[in-house]
Amino acid sequence: QVQLVESGGGLVQPGGSLRLSCAASGSIFITYAMGWYRQAPGKQRELVAAITIGGSANYADSVKGRFTISRGNAKNTVYLQMNSLKPEDTAVYYCNADLRPTGFARSDYWGQGTQVTVSS
Repeated sequence: QVQLVESGGGLVQPGGSLRLSCAASGSIFITYAMGWYRQAPGKQRELVAAITIGGSANYADSVKGRFTISRGNAKNTVYLQMNSLKPEDTAVYYCNADLRPTGFARSDYWGQGTQVTVSS
C-alpha cells in the first residue's frame, strides 16, 4: 500500500519562507512524477509545481520565481521551497505522486495535506 506523508506547513509572515517535504512509501515500481497542489477555502485545487522522473519541472505562473520544487536524494521524496510568501499563498498543500506500485497499475496518489498560512 502506497502512502504519501507531508510535513513542513505552518504559519509564516508575508515575505517569509517555508519548506514542504513529501515522502512516498510502500512497494513502488516506478514514480513518473511528483508534485504539489493547493486548495484555498472556496477555491478549486490547483497545481503549484511538479517534477518528472527526468527532472523537468513546471510551475504555476503565480509561484514562478518564488517556489522551487526538487527531488530528494532518498527515493520517492520531493520538496517545495517557498520563498517570498504572500497571503494569497495560504492554502492546504497536497503532495501528489504519479506512480506504479509493484504489481499494480499506474495511478495518482495523494497525501493528507498540510496547512500553509501566510499572515502578519
